[in-house]
Amino acid sequence: MHEETLRQSLRPTMAETGLLWFIRLLAIYSIGCGLYYWVRLIGVYPGLLWRFDLMPWQWQTAFVGLAILFPVAATGLWLRAAWGPVIWFFAASIEIGIYSYWSRMFEYRPEIIAVNVACILLYIILRGILFWQRRQQNNFRFTD
Repeated sequence: MHEETLRQSLRPTMAETGLLWFIRLLAIYSIGCGLYYWVRLIGVYPGLLWRFDLMPWQWQTAFVGLAILFPVAATGLWLRAAWGPVIWFFAASIEIGIYSYWSRMFEYRPEIIAVNVACILLYIILRGILFWQRRQQNNFRFTD
């Protein structure tokens, strides 16, 4: 009987599985964002300011930073390293700031703001559910 209980406790919960899939999708999204910023930097982009040397210094600074942060975050997220979500949150916060608060210097992109805010909220909700489940499981274990 004890062996069956142990086997069930080792089985991942729905929240753990959901968080794993969400983090993997977030890693794929982050690598896509990183590629977008690299494409902008190397000049394979149709439109104004299509090359690094034509961009204002604000864009150069922000785009270089995001072109580095997003692929690093994607790597950390995919590997499930503790620093992956931290770097992703930092990069997403910069992107939210660029396209909302500093939109006069850059551009206003509400879709990017909405996606980043939704991802941050979903991550917090999934982590909260996981924390609550583990706490309930630990409380149950101590009362037996």
